[in-house]
Amino acid sequence: MTDDLTQLLKHWPYRPDTVNARKLIGLDGREKVQMRVDLGIIQMEATGRPDGRRPQGMESLLEYHLTRLEIHRRQHGGDVGFTLSTSECKQLRDEGTQYYLRYLSLFHCSDYQSVVRDTNRNLQLFDLVRAHAAEDDDRRALEQYRPYVLMMNTRAHALMASDRKEYRRALELVDEGITRISDYLESLGEVAVTCREIEILREFADQLKADKPPTEEDILRDELRDAVAREDYELAARLRDQLRALGVLL
Repeated sequence: MTDDLTQLLKHWPYRPDTVNARKLIGLDGREKVQMRVDLGIIQMEATGRPDGRRPQGMESLLEYHLTRLEIHRRQHGGDVGFTLSTSECKQLRDEGTQYYLRYLSLFHCSDYQSVVRDTNRNLQLFDLVRAHAAEDDDRRALEQYRPYVLMMNTRAHALMASDRKEYRRALELVDEGITRISDYLESLGEVAVTCREIEILREFADQLKADKPPTEEDILRDELRDAVAREDYELAARLRDQLRALGVLL
């Protein structure tokens, strides 16, 4: 055995033009997620806290502080008086970075369900800090990333729908994600049209449309347009009946 990682790194070259990530089963029989970075390899647990630790005996610091909040609510009848110190916010941000590295890796491994899980988790972290941080600087330190996390969450949801061949639903999810980001930016008084995350989602929607195979409805609509153009009204009537049978309103 040697502690030198040269051979391991040599067999997995770093590529600066993409996210280098993979999943594997560790020596303990548990699934791991690895990310190749320029100076080495980051290894993370596939579930729970990425570094495998259990702070305060819980899955994560977020879970610990959410439990503290629930206890505070039962004792005091509400949230008033519950705050997160700068030190606690820093620890939560550091933990959030671990989940970010994992969901970024999982996205490039096409594990979209786990990306949804981890992005939802970080959005919950943002909500907690926004509501209870003692200092505004700690709120701003996380809130600047909310559009990005919403974008990644949206893409993962839409890709799962696309994998199920639910192409229309995938496009609806993208539209909903754009609306969520736009509404958030407008609540801050910012202009949504300059948001890079929204641009990415619009480009993603264009890609989904280009990749989407025609549905039965699409084919019938094309045939209906052709029939009307040829003034073949008998065929057009039959095509309309078929569209109505699909539950499509004309």
